[in-house]
Amino acid sequence: MPTSFLTREGYLKLQDELDHLRTEKRQEIANRLHEAMEGGELIENAEYEAAKNEQAFVEGRIKELEVLLATARVIDEAPPAAELVQVGSKVTIQEEGAEPEVYTIVGAAEANPGEGRISNESPLGKALLNRKLEDRVTVDAPAGVFVVKILKVQ
Repeated sequence: MPTSFLTREGYLKLQDELDHLRTEKRQEIANRLHEAMEGGELIENAEYEAAKNEQAFVEGRIKELEVLLATARVIDEAPPAAELVQVGSKVTIQEEGAEPEVYTIVGAAEANPGEGRISNESPLGKALLNRKLEDRVTVDAPAGVFVVKILKVQ
């Protein structure tokens, strides 16, 4: 299993989700199943079927989180070598004719482009890794090739 990169904040957030699923959500589903079984004919009981489906989803998510957290490598938000873009770096880039944009390079599990958090596995994230201040970087994205300049690395 490949290593997943997580920030300390991301690791704690996923750990909280796992704890919630293991305790509260499992108990909630168990209660729903118990109530549905008391409702009579299980073969035609839609609530029972819905609860079983949710139980399967929750158990799958628990397993996914357990594996993710067990293989995670926790990174610092601001890596010590700020001259190079690394996972955890906050990078300001600018495409010619556009406004500067700021992104934090994170692992795939924490990526949220709307919040400025891009995956190290995304086309832009891959292109920026191990590059330095003032570099011009060519990005081969699904929407086409474009060039950005690195204005700041922190």
